[in-house]
Amino acid sequence: MSTIGEWKEAASELDTIVSSFDEGEVSVDDLFVKLERATAIIEALEARLDATRARVEELAPRLTKAVESE
Repeated sequence: MSTIGEWKEAASELDTIVSSFDEGEVSVDDLFVKLERATAIIEALEARLDATRARVEELAPRLTKAVESE
């Protein structure tokens, strides 16, 4: 997951899954499959957030140094 479009697509799919749970549209047969997919989406989104956070933490000191030197 590397683009904003992919992020939005994953979040939209997750919203659709959650809505199907809320509306009672999930059969017992589909429940496991949808829960498994929702878990995979959440894990992917969390990994993306963690990677972004790490990158920001890496760049923040450089930005501060650049601003202070101006």
